[in-house]
Amino acid sequence: MVGRGEASPRPDGRLFLSIDTWHDADFARLAGAMLPALPRPLYTVVDEADGELKSHWERAGFTTRRREWEYVVPTSSASLPPGVTISPATDPDLLRSLDDVVRAEVAASVGWSSMPAEVLRPGFLDLSKYVVASESGRYVGLVRLGPVRHQTRIGLLVVRSDCQRRGIGRALSTFVLDFLWGKGVSSVSFEVDSTNAAAMALADGAGARRVGSTVELVVR
Repeated sequence: MVGRGEASPRPDGRLFLSIDTWHDADFARLAGAMLPALPRPLYTVVDEADGELKSHWERAGFTTRRREWEYVVPTSSASLPPGVTISPATDPDLLRSLDDVVRAEVAASVGWSSMPAEVLRPGFLDLSKYVVASESGRYVGLVRLGPVRHQTRIGLLVVRSDCQRRGIGRALSTFVLDFLWGKGVSSVSFEVDSTNAAAMALADGAGARRVGSTVELVVR
């Protein structure tokens, strides 16, 4: 086998492609076989530093749709808003309830097409990967952690829309950074949509430094 192409559906119904091969001609053959056989639009994600791979997709007709900046932030500590507690997730029902609320808010506002390519499928909630903010008997915000190669990664940070602008997001991030610092983890990585000014301000305020970027490409 000299190459392989794969089409992977996301929970929002969009189809993301990947092609793995060493040779330009094989990439072109695989793309030429896949694209006519699949419904449009089609998407893919590439590391922006990989100019050769990005060029392959562009020659196949893909154009840049959105960009994410990758940050690395040093671990540290800070304080909590009044009435809010932060801890590892322990209640699957409360976590699933918050997940349902957040999914509905995303669908009703910016839409799932604005979210990163990596989105967990509904119903798959591993409590060990979540830190949550609690208030009045409910979860109002969460952070999902996950290892990527040798770098601990923040995969998702979200707060219910009716609880935003109170510092809960910043408290969640600093709680996680303090926890990881205590575990001997010196830094974590995360991605931010290049058009999300609020998220980039949060990253800058936490002392994060930009280390790379990925682009989402689309062909219609």
